[in-house]
Amino acid sequence: MFDPVVLKMLGRGLLESIYMTLVSTAFAYVLGLPLGIALVVTDKEGIYPKETFNWILGLIINLLRSIPFLILLIMVIPITRAIVGTTIGTNATIVPLVIAAAPFIARLVESSLKEVDKGVIEAAQSMGASTMRIIFKVMLPEARPSLVVGAAIAVTTILSYSAMAGFVAGGGLGDIAIRYGYDRYQTDIMLVTVALLVLIVQVLQEVGMKLARVSDKRK
Repeated sequence: MFDPVVLKMLGRGLLESIYMTLVSTAFAYVLGLPLGIALVVTDKEGIYPKETFNWILGLIINLLRSIPFLILLIMVIPITRAIVGTTIGTNATIVPLVIAAAPFIARLVESSLKEVDKGVIEAAQSMGASTMRIIFKVMLPEARPSLVVGAAIAVTTILSYSAMAGFVAGGGLGDIAIRYGYDRYQTDIMLVTVALLVLIVQVLQEVGMKLARVSDKRK
């Protein structure tokens, strides 16, 4: 059904999708993890309450999360061009992926950290532990399994975003699906790209769930 040229193209698209997803996830966590921690710590019931700051930060995150990815993709074109020098290809797609994913990850991190038993945090506070020590020695270790599950969810979400980037020649399997499956009505290529995306999702989810089970010290 497929000649060597098409198979090579699909292989390259697969690698590009994985590359965009993993690199974008890494950069998004560099931004999203501190934001999520800040949301929890500065909450009115947090260990360092700053209600005004928390409200403003939450508002910014919610505004960014409410923008559909395709619209965001177009909105940040000037930023993308300034950072990577182009608006097409895998490296260009990473910029809007990070901007879109960071607020989502911040909320995932916030949810995970809020699951930590307050009694453990209060015990650390009673022993005179500093805010930073509580964050890195108590909250993050206690929330590790939930954080790993959140990371698996984030990776698969970013993968779906990367597929949508095909509408602006963003590279990867999404680009192939649109150029061949949609524009040229080659349904066979469309089905293969969908199957490959599903396969990536399943693998990433399985790896994430296994890591979560391993990191759960309660079991």
